[in-house]
Amino acid sequence: MSSTSSTPAHQIRIGDLTVSEAHRPFVAAEMSGNHNGDLGRALEIVDAIADAGAPAIKLQTYTADTITIDADGPAFRITDSHGLWGGRNLYSLYQEAHTPWEWHEQIFARARERGMIPFSSPFDATAVDLLEDLDAQVYKIASLEIGDIPLLRKVARTGKPVILSTGAADAADVDLAVSTIRAEGNDQIAVLGCTSSYPATAEASNLRTIPVLRDTWNVVVGLSDHTKGIGVSVAAVAFGASILEKHVTLRRADGGVDSDFSLEPEELKALVDESYAAWLALGEVHVGPTASEAESQRLRRSLFVVQDVRAGDEVTEANVRSIRPAGGLEPRYLDVVLGRRFARDAERGTPLSWDLV
Repeated sequence: MSSTSSTPAHQIRIGDLTVSEAHRPFVAAEMSGNHNGDLGRALEIVDAIADAGAPAIKLQTYTADTITIDADGPAFRITDSHGLWGGRNLYSLYQEAHTPWEWHEQIFARARERGMIPFSSPFDATAVDLLEDLDAQVYKIASLEIGDIPLLRKVARTGKPVILSTGAADAADVDLAVSTIRAEGNDQIAVLGCTSSYPATAEASNLRTIPVLRDTWNVVVGLSDHTKGIGVSVAAVAFGASILEKHVTLRRADGGVDSDFSLEPEELKALVDESYAAWLALGEVHVGPTASEAESQRLRRSLFVVQDVRAGDEVTEANVRSIRPAGGLEPRYLDVVLGRRFARDAERGTPLSWDLV
C-alpha cells in the first residue's frame, strides 16, 4: 500500500520490498547479542520477530578477533562512566556478544522460512564474504565503522543496498561514506540517524536531523534507535524515517549485553503497528473536511428556531439559538437576524433560513 504523499526523490529495494517515504516503514529487528550464547534462543528470537510482524531481522557479523585484539591496556577498556558496559574489556565484551558464524546459516534459513529478510552488519571483509555466501539482500554499516573505507568499498561492490548508521559521526564522515559508496556505482543508500549511546535518551535523538540527512545526500533515511520504548521511533516517521531499527530480546529480565534497551516481542509488535499508523496519518496537505467527516459536518452547529413562533414575532435569543445539527443559517449570522421579524409561522426545531425572517 502506498501513501498519498508525492513520490520520494530516492528509494531502495530490499528483497521484494521497496523502501521509501511512499511505503510503510521498514522495521528491522536487531538480535545483536540477545541470544545470550544459545542458538536455540536465537531461533526463538527469530520466531518472535516474525510473529510480531517485522519484515526483517538483523545480525552483527564479527568475532572478537575480527573487531579488535586481545589486549587489556586502557585504550581497550570501555570508560568506567559508560552506562551499561563501563570498565569492560573490549575483547571479552565482543566474545560474549558476537553471533557465532556457524549459526548464521540456520538463522538466515529460519528467517526466510518465516517470510522475513535476514541481513547483517559486517565488520570486516571476511564477514562480507560469509554474508555473500548466504545471499544477504542488504548490508548495514554500523556507526563506528562508517569511516572504514575499504569495508565500505567491498560492501558497495556487491551491488546490494547499503544502510549507514551515523552515530558519533559528523557531516564530513557521512559525506565521505556516501561518496565512497556512490563512487563504486552503487546508489542504493539509506542513512540512519543514530545516537551511539546505550541506552540513548530521547533528548539526544535530534529527530529534526532526519530530513536534513535526506535532503543533503538525497538518500532514504531512517533511525537506528537505542532509546527505551517505541515513542522515539514512532515520532521519527513524521520526519520521513523509512527504516526503523530496534534491538529485540525475548525478555529483558533474562539479561544480556543489550537487553536493557531492547524491546520485548509485544513491544516490537506495537512498534510495527504504531509506526504504520503514524505513516498512514501523514496523509497529504489538506485543509477542509474529509470524506469520513460527512456525519460530523451534518452535526455542526447552525441557527434553529427553538420555540414555536408566529408570523410577525421578533427574532430573539430566546426563540433562535445556535445548536447542533447543521441545516440552518451559520451561527455567524445570529447578530444579523436578531431584531428582525418572522415572515411566517415556524415550529420549534425549524432550521432558520433567510426566507423565514
